[in-house]
Amino acid sequence: MDQEKIGRFIAETRNQAGMTQKELAGKIGISDKTISKWECGKSMPDITYLETLCDSLAISMNELISGERLSDIHLKRRKIS
Repeated sequence: MDQEKIGRFIAETRNQAGMTQKELAGKIGISDKTISKWECGKSMPDITYLETLCDSLAISMNELISGERLSDIHLKRRKIS
């Protein structure tokens, strides 16, 4: 897993959703400083926050871990390979 890529993806999807770091942090129940650390690639989300984070950003767990949007076609190709 590329921690910096995941951080950039979190920031990108948060911005696309029109949320501030503080708003996302409030949905997850953590501090905005923690969101900042994730987005800067200084730390990774704890496993206990992954589901809520993905729900808040409307992304899948696979997308979060890969640090990018995954299309249905891309996912199908991975399953076949």
